[in-house]
Amino acid sequence: MTSDFHVSMNEYLPLRDVVFNTLRDAILHGELLPGERLMEITLANRLGVSRTPVREAIRKLELEGLVIMVPRKGAQVAQITEKDLNDVLEVRLGLEELAMQFACERIGEPQLEQIREAALEFEQVMESDDITALAQADVKFHELIYEATKNRRLIQIINNLREQMYRYRIEYLKDSNARRTLVKEHREIYEALKERDHKKANDCMRDHIENQQKAIIKSLHESE
Repeated sequence: MTSDFHVSMNEYLPLRDVVFNTLRDAILHGELLPGERLMEITLANRLGVSRTPVREAIRKLELEGLVIMVPRKGAQVAQITEKDLNDVLEVRLGLEELAMQFACERIGEPQLEQIREAALEFEQVMESDDITALAQADVKFHELIYEATKNRRLIQIINNLREQMYRYRIEYLKDSNARRTLVKEHREIYEALKERDHKKANDCMRDHIENQQKAIIKSLHESE
């Protein structure tokens, strides 16, 4: 276990929830890798806590499907599967289409400019080959679109789903060809929003998500 993560204390949350959030983020952000064993003692020492909150966190992560229990081996990070990917993307596609509709109707010029700048930022970061920075830049681009919907409930739901997508986003961004496709797709989405063209925006977002789906499934098959 060589990944670099630390517990982030929060005085408003019970320790078990703090440990759970820390481990969940580490899995979603790729700091704990698929197939990696989760040793209670090792994690407890690393996070500076007792084994009890670690054990409770692992149980909750198992309920979320992020951890599996393997006979004679114990807990380990669940593999990224094609079924899980498809389930998440089916839901995401519906929510993204709704977000594009609201954004086209409600977006203002200042927000359009922010989205344009976010697309340029992603393109600039792409040259650094920093996967984490790329993922953050991609998230920022989409978050600005969600904010343009001016619907707090929709933003909350999409952001929760976005966290589950983070593992897949990292896999997608490892492919240099996929990154170049993303640059083109970001520009097309921005142009559609600028024109307030709901149908065009919807089509662009659908292509964007389906291309991710194909690329990640291809990556999963290659790693088998």
